[in-house]
Amino acid sequence: MYELIPITEKSYYLQCPAKIGLVRLEGDAVCLIDSGSDKDAGRKVRQILDANGWRLHAIYNTHSHADHIGGNQYLQKQTGCEIFAPGMECAFTRSPVLEPSFLYGGFPFPELRHKFLLAQASGAQELQPSSLPEGFEMIPLPGHSFDMVGFRTPDDVVYLADCLSSHETLEKYQIGFIYDVAAYLDTLERVKTMKARLFVPAHAAAAEDITPLAEENIAKVHEVAERIAALCARPRTWEQILQQLFTVYGLTMTYEQFVLVGSTVRSYLAWLKNIGQVDARFENNLLLWERKERPGS
Repeated sequence: MYELIPITEKSYYLQCPAKIGLVRLEGDAVCLIDSGSDKDAGRKVRQILDANGWRLHAIYNTHSHADHIGGNQYLQKQTGCEIFAPGMECAFTRSPVLEPSFLYGGFPFPELRHKFLLAQASGAQELQPSSLPEGFEMIPLPGHSFDMVGFRTPDDVVYLADCLSSHETLEKYQIGFIYDVAAYLDTLERVKTMKARLFVPAHAAAAEDITPLAEENIAKVHEVAERIAALCARPRTWEQILQQLFTVYGLTMTYEQFVLVGSTVRSYLAWLKNIGQVDARFENNLLLWERKERPGS
């Protein structure tokens, strides 16, 4: 774990639960793409930097989820590096309590205030194209999170953040976290046509051809959406739908899964409503979701 994997003379990644990109710049300077899940991750990154005589210039966060920004604070304090995060992700990186608050939809109780949902705050600046090293390209990848981005390096390595899950992850968890289903599908359609020397997703194996994995992720989104729509054959609350999904997929409910998958189910319902497959109405002071009758059915 935390093995440094070379891709080219300049581009690397650290093999860890959420892969960290490392790119050599001029002289002894390097930049990171994300920083891992916590202080321990940051400490392991620091050990790799020191062992190679590298100086950390900046961290470029792809998005604000705790497993990608958890090492920020430690590394910034240790090295004085700058940190950049895109759009709304910057606000969440600077004030990480926004993440469990957003997921829960209110003040997060203690069981939601742990390192998997709540990182330490860091002094991030909003990422602009001018913030990037020369030759870097910022790639918008919205959907999984508000303003998630990936990066293409000058030697044509593409770091894809969390826009793809591995086959194993899809089989184990079934319902990956999505904030905006329409944007996520658009992102996957773009990603599946991309070409690069190598693609580095944070939660899947690095690959020269990303198309098959992108297509598998697209298929899984449509499968989950159809299951949710089918559960709306009779009126249900979103929490009843969530319960049924966990039963169908054989998943185990925890506080973390309740907020992550619960938020995702509400995002699916919003998308299905927007495309006319389900509707919502109030009955006995409950918001009920119901499948729309298709013309001719």
